[in-house]
Amino acid sequence: MSGCTVFADKAALAEHAATQWLERLAKRDAGQPFIVALSGGRIPKLLYEAVVKLAQPSAFDNVHFFWGDERVVPASDDESNFKLADDGLFRPLQIPPGQLHRVQTERSEAEAVQAATDELQQFAVGQALGQPVIDLVFLGMGEDAHVASLFPGDTEAIESRAVYRAVTGPKPPPRRITLGYPALAAAREVWVLASGEGKAGALRDSLANGSDTPLGRVLRSREQTEILTDFEV
Repeated sequence: MSGCTVFADKAALAEHAATQWLERLAKRDAGQPFIVALSGGRIPKLLYEAVVKLAQPSAFDNVHFFWGDERVVPASDDESNFKLADDGLFRPLQIPPGQLHRVQTERSEAEAVQAATDELQQFAVGQALGQPVIDLVFLGMGEDAHVASLFPGDTEAIESRAVYRAVTGPKPPPRRITLGYPALAAAREVWVLASGEGKAGALRDSLANGSDTPLGRVLRSREQTEILTDFEV
């Protein structure tokens, strides 16, 4: 079951997501780590701006940040999903470095994958489906219905039980490290922020029964996924 909420524009979408995220954090047990996986793309920048306007830094006490996917570029590169969050969220709210678990792209891909997996296993509270349980995953969606760096035609991703794996994407920079389908299936909550013209068809295809788009596979693997859009489906 997937709920789909349509907003007037991307700013309204981002503000709603920010408000809901902060409400979700206010209800949690702050004595346990809360694990969130962030995404790349254009809409997260607006999400981070909205969160910074609304949040007290204490809202993120014991919140540990991971990534749904990361480009294999230096952490200081403008293509880095970590840099996007560091500039827009972590520095403004002074999130302690010990809560930031970026993909270590300066290491070999095999080492980066292993380190990301080990850190997630260390901080996640509980296991499901053989995976560490992430409390909240933010996903974007591409015009080809890809999510994280799970692209159409990646047959290995469908079979793999890996938490993280290295992949080649169709757009530069091509090398990526991404969560797999099982980790997304095991997450407590997944919020898809689908913003931008040209994506309505991809979302419509993904919502169809038996869809085998990357997003469709995620939706079929879960009981509930929240979808926030700024276009009619």
